[in-house]
Amino acid sequence: HITPEKFYVEACDDGADDVLAIDRVSTEVTLTVKKDVPPSAVTRPIYGILGTIRLVAGTYLIVITKKKKVGEIFGHVIWKATDFDILSYKKTMLHLTDIQLQDNKVFLSMLNHILSVDGFYFSTTYDLTHTLQRLANTSPEFQEMSLLER
Repeated sequence: HITPEKFYVEACDDGADDVLAIDRVSTEVTLTVKKDVPPSAVTRPIYGILGTIRLVAGTYLIVITKKKKVGEIFGHVIWKATDFDILSYKKTMLHLTDIQLQDNKVFLSMLNHILSVDGFYFSTTYDLTHTLQRLANTSPEFQEMSLLER
């Protein structure tokens, strides 16, 4: 969900009420609930957040807008991110000079090129950041941690 003040990322899992709120001015990230999302927010589906990047115009949020199933590991689905959106935290570009606007446009073009290259994979239930060998040698406490905590 997008408002002029915040981005709201809602979990779509059954029974999930958590919403990640990202302030577009302060860049502060907080956890809130669905009822806090304003009804006026523009809503669109995404499949994940790739991250943020700071360019000349300010900070941008990179979200995954399309995915393709590429396989499974031990019953966990592995996805390939195939399309992205780059969302500006700033509402306008009026604070930039013509040279800064041009530089920002070049950087966005470079970023779009990088995102178009194959190689962005993710899983919502399996740890792709560690090898199977390393996972086999970790403690039970590590195994019980959420993917985010790892």
